[in-house]
Amino acid sequence: MRFITSLSSLAALFAGKAAFAQDLPIIGTPVDGALGFQPAATELARDIQWLDGMVLIIITAITIFVLALLLLCILRFNQKANPVPASFTHNQPIEVAWTLIPIVILVFIGAFSLPVLFKQQEIPEAEVFIKATGYQWYWGYEYPDEGIEFEGYMIGVDSGNQLTPETSQQLADAGYTDEHFLLATDTSVVIPTGKVVVVQVTGADVIHAWTIPAFGVKQDAVPGRLAEMWFEVDEGQEGIYFGQCSELCGLSHAYMPITVKAVTQAEYDAWVAETKVAGAYVEPGAVRVASGD
Repeated sequence: MRFITSLSSLAALFAGKAAFAQDLPIIGTPVDGALGFQPAATELARDIQWLDGMVLIIITAITIFVLALLLLCILRFNQKANPVPASFTHNQPIEVAWTLIPIVILVFIGAFSLPVLFKQQEIPEAEVFIKATGYQWYWGYEYPDEGIEFEGYMIGVDSGNQLTPETSQQLADAGYTDEHFLLATDTSVVIPTGKVVVVQVTGADVIHAWTIPAFGVKQDAVPGRLAEMWFEVDEGQEGIYFGQCSELCGLSHAYMPITVKAVTQAEYDAWVAETKVAGAYVEPGAVRVASGD
């Protein structure tokens, strides 16, 4: 039986929602039939997407070059065009070239990819600190500096992970449409734009992974270990961003989405204040009613 610890907790879970939830554009969402990345909302995501484009150019050039060599060999050195085969056993300049050129290419790629990796791994000082804990199959969140704690479940989990009329109503009540089923959660991580957000990630049972594609972040949540990642959403990129657990974690792995609402600093401060007043603690392990109940 789904329950909430107290009426004050219920108010806390949705505190500040009416102030900005309906006005936020939904930016970070997958698009059917689309190719490429989601619009980048952070510097990390832009770096990753640029690096991917650069490496794609290199591997495309290599593929075309190798294909051209294959066609040359097929046309020039077949039995009909070259009835008398050559008798040499090696070609030292070519052997040196096919050793050195790949080394140069790899060093070139590494010169650009390692700084991107180091930028991700060097955690700056947090302006907003969040702890995300993966459970089977939902996420628990804590804002230790603010004394806020809540859990986020996929909207529709009460309906057996099915898009029922009740689920549609719950989505509508939360400001979503049916196309956001399997993406939207009943509570959201709220962060301010233009601020460094550090997320500490761990797992409570099995390995999960906290991922937001538009932010360019992904971190495994391993039981017994604390890992950290960071991002800073660009100012002016206020909106709703979706992610998923990206590590196979059991039966309901597909029903473990992540919703992040990036808002202005003023809206974030208002959310924190209202949530603190309401009392933002949900008993660990308690399964909450969704917003439409």
